[in-house]
Amino acid sequence: MSEEIFDLELLQKMFKRAKEIHTERGFQKRVGYGKKPGIITVDLANAWTKPGHAFSCENMEEVIPNVRRVLDAAREKNVPIFHSTTGYNPNGYQDIGRWADKIPLDELKLGEDWLDIDERLNPQKEEVVFVKKTASCFNGTPLQYWLTTHGVDTLIVVGATACACVRHTCMDSTELGFRTIVPEGTIADRVPGAVEWNLFDIDAKFGDVDPLDTVINYLKGIDTIQKRDVTANSV
Repeated sequence: MSEEIFDLELLQKMFKRAKEIHTERGFQKRVGYGKKPGIITVDLANAWTKPGHAFSCENMEEVIPNVRRVLDAAREKNVPIFHSTTGYNPNGYQDIGRWADKIPLDELKLGEDWLDIDERLNPQKEEVVFVKKTASCFNGTPLQYWLTTHGVDTLIVVGATACACVRHTCMDSTELGFRTIVPEGTIADRVPGAVEWNLFDIDAKFGDVDPLDTVINYLKGIDTIQKRDVTANSV
């Protein structure tokens, strides 16, 4: 169905011309990589990664293995990893906001398996899993505090969806002073063209969208990060 209504070749022609315009005007510069990365997986819970839910996304058979490659490379160097999911209290939905006037947030019920991080990502016990209520992983959460505590200067963003939660997380990441990196092939959405368009625009304005192997090679090339000993300074 998607192939019948979506012409990727035409979109790529549009991007080529748009990139020329951006470059001529000084857009699409590179932020580059720092010395201490962190990873945020955006809503890679079952409701987004598996079929049968209102929030189910396309191309997960490609996205999940690619994200797993990023995570495995990061784990080898003790890079801090954070996983977000989005959910609401079904007993009255007092924690739901105006966003629910536009999209079916009531389908994201706290306590259901749909909100669990996809087991194919093999989340580790030391990796933080947190619930957010809005699009950005930063809005109303301690994510910035956690990243700062770990000394993170480069945030690698993977997940869903390109047009909302990934995009807003990238925007906030850059505005909070982090070098923002998005690996190609690690972003999903429900609508044809949404990934391509939003990655193009993120790369033009908010962060670097780089080839998957470039990001993995960066992770493999950094010094192993010493894990924080939270008991060392206890009183």
